[in-house]
Parts: sequence; C-alpha cells; structure tokens
Amino acid sequence: MDFCQEKIIHVEKVRIASDLLPKPYILGPLAEIFKALGDQTRLKIVFALSACELCVCDIAAVCNLSESATSHQLKILRMLKIVKFRKEGKIVYYRLADEHVSSIIKQSMDHVSEYKFVTMY
Repeated sequence: MDFCQEKIIHVEKVRIASDLLPKPYILGPLAEIFKALGDQTRLKIVFALSACELCVCDIAAVCNLSESATSHQLKILRMLKIVKFRKEGKIVYYRLADEHVSSIIKQSMDHVSEYKFVTMY
C-alpha cells in the first residue's frame, strides 16, 4: 500500500521538513520556472542555448518553429530570467541567464539517464 496503515506523526521530522519549506513568495516563482521548463518547446530552446548563444532565427531553425512562435516562447523564458538577450545591430542573440539554468538542465538529464525513464509520449 502507498499509505501508512498506522497514523504516527514524527513531530521532530515534521518540524525539520516544515522549516525547510520555502516561503510562498519564493515558492510561486519557483513553480513558474518549473512550469516553463515543463513545456517541450521551451525546453528545446533551453537545450539549444545550453550549447551556445543563438539568434532568434537560429533558434527557430533548430526548434523547427516560426520566428514569431520562437519570440513568444523566448519572451516567457526572458520574463522568468531563464534566458538573457543582447542586440547586435538588427540581430537579437539569446543565451542562458546563468550557470544555474545549465545546472538544472544537466542535473535533470543525469536523473533521467540514471533511472532510464520509459517515455510516456
């Protein structure tokens, strides 16, 4: 069974775990980041940018998207500070915001590889 057959609250463990829970003002943005990365299109963009800085046209080509759809997805990632951009003349280049984003992706890939998840898709 997936639940306790006898109800016993381990008060000290509950206190320790409760003290580690992030505050709501942190939990909300954190959930938004995971929600954004839960979208396969945005995840493809993040993977592409983990290789190198790319312009919007390049990202669209890599992900097989229109430039408009790519820009829409990049706006979401930018608002969540997952990616940064810079302009060079009329070209806009994107890159991952920082090493934390790369680390999240790498650790997630390691986790999936380690347990050899069977795809549901």
